[in-house]
Amino acid sequence: MPSDTTPSSLRPYALALLRIAAAYMFFLHGGAKLLGGVPWPSLVGVAMVLELVGGALLVLGLFVRPVAFILSGEMAVAYFTAHASASNFWLPLKNHGESAALFCFIFLYLAAAGGGAWALDRKRGAR
Repeated sequence: MPSDTTPSSLRPYALALLRIAAAYMFFLHGGAKLLGGVPWPSLVGVAMVLELVGGALLVLGLFVRPVAFILSGEMAVAYFTAHASASNFWLPLKNHGESAALFCFIFLYLAAAGGGAWALDRKRGAR
């Protein structure tokens, strides 16, 4: 932690906390699918693998930008195929798509901003 605690100096740490918390919750979604017996050769099975592997990589802060971009796309597909098509597109609370929408935009932000402090990408010298 820096000795200077201005809001701008804390930004990398806040970004890292967002990355870790969101990735952990995302990983748990994949774990629930795995324990629920989701068959691998299916769209939900592919989502499960992306959630487990992508969530773990983001928790560690490895390949944050490309992984977050892929996961953002996965969540956009999930919203449009599983939620928006089931009910009103503009009402995520009604179609139960609020977590998919939030994950989509959080991961899109991480794809643009990177992993913040404590990301292993920083150790690798990735930008």
